[in-house]
Amino acid sequence: QGEDVDPTQVHKALQRIREKRLVKFIPWGPASIQVALARKSPYIETPHKVSGFMLANHTNMAELFDRLLSQYDRIRRRNAFLDNYRKEPMFAHNLDEFDSAREVVQNLVDEYRACERRDYVTFGINEQEEEEEEEA
Repeated sequence: QGEDVDPTQVHKALQRIREKRLVKFIPWGPASIQVALARKSPYIETPHKVSGFMLANHTNMAELFDRLLSQYDRIRRRNAFLDNYRKEPMFAHNLDEFDSAREVVQNLVDEYRACERRDYVTFGINEQEEEEEEEA
């Protein structure tokens, strides 16, 4: 908070960002920016008057993982760079571990994409209900 930072200025700036739609916010959590101003961190001792911390989870990460998946798919299709892995006992008969890892990353991309939709709060519920019905 220091001597020159006014909390109302910070909140007004965030409001302008929302109003001008400079940032794409998740539809199910329109007030997705939280700000806390403090003179000093309650957790870390520091000689400075102002300290800061930011925790963010950005849905654009899906694009990076998507790109990674497409590159993996190209390599896997050509069976490129896999010879050294096949020499290992774990991969001697198949490459199921790679396919399983790919599925995990695809699920991550799917959830990031779902975060951008209004119905995210119910994401995965239908699949869970179907699994429970199959088990019964």
